[in-house]
Amino acid sequence: MYNGVKVYDVHGHVSAPGNNGAALVGGMLASNTPMRRLSDGLPGFDDDAFRASGKRHADLMDDRNIDVQIIGPRPFLTMGWMQPHLIPSWSRFVNDAIAKQCSLYPDRFLGAAALPQLSNAPDLKHCMPELERCHKELGVVAVYLSPDPGGMRTTPGMHEPYWYPVYEYCQKNNLPIIVHGTNSHDPRIGIIPQNYQIGFVVEQFIATQLLSHGDVFERYPDLKVIVCHCGGALDRFIKTDRHLAQKDLSKNLFFDTNALDINFLEAAIKQRGVSQTCFGTEVPGSGAAVRPETGRPGDDLIPIISGFSFLSEEDKLDIFHKNPLKLFPAFERAAKAAAAA
Repeated sequence: MYNGVKVYDVHGHVSAPGNNGAALVGGMLASNTPMRRLSDGLPGFDDDAFRASGKRHADLMDDRNIDVQIIGPRPFLTMGWMQPHLIPSWSRFVNDAIAKQCSLYPDRFLGAAALPQLSNAPDLKHCMPELERCHKELGVVAVYLSPDPGGMRTTPGMHEPYWYPVYEYCQKNNLPIIVHGTNSHDPRIGIIPQNYQIGFVVEQFIATQLLSHGDVFERYPDLKVIVCHCGGALDRFIKTDRHLAQKDLSKNLFFDTNALDINFLEAAIKQRGVSQTCFGTEVPGSGAAVRPETGRPGDDLIPIISGFSFLSEEDKLDIFHKNPLKLFPAFERAAKAAAAA
């Protein structure tokens, strides 16, 4: 909590047992055979194992004073570069794992769907059966989209008709879209450890620009999109520059606070605006490195944001609570489950 108000986190990822199924992925790739279903009773993935992994996740949230978190796929394990016949079974496994974690801890987690995106498909119609399953059967409250799931920079831009089937479904069913980069196979950045993180920066920034300059929100005026990691990178132009979209996007385009450098995070909130900023941490994720000045993990962001003098108390409550709740009313459902526990 923050000053007695629940803190809602829009950016989290599933914590399944067995290192999130990494060994299963290896077996799938080696055998070139789609995975079995989680419901088949995979060894090491029973309810007790999910309770243990979910508890570790919730304990880390408690340490950072986070009440409820939206969890989706682990982006670097989305692996949209796999052969097309493998991807649907992996997405199904990930979504079932997300649903399992949410069902065991309904007071702490809300689910966001992973989709079996194929970069070279004509459009995203092939994702609709899994999207409908996740929405109607698993009760997800959001949808993850990767701007370039294959990591080869061959996916159509997020303003193009390729994306329209998912945009249409999400607008009709009031499902916000969470835009998060996944893998990058750019050979130039191979020397950089965990170089997919650089891919996140590039793809999320490009997605922000394309969504801003394109006509997506004219076509889908009620669609809500959150771009992770503050939008990837900051704009370098003044507000009146034609390189920036000269239109009001405040009802459609939002950004989370998952940036670990304090200077960057401060600048991002100032540039994006409080009304378009939602609290997000990715706990547990890539922010475990300790800040020398505080002795706390970098993803312990409530003290950082609450210490920003340029934000009023009302601004902080908007970021931590009101803005996430406005986009995801289901946060209140989780809060009621916590009160009843």
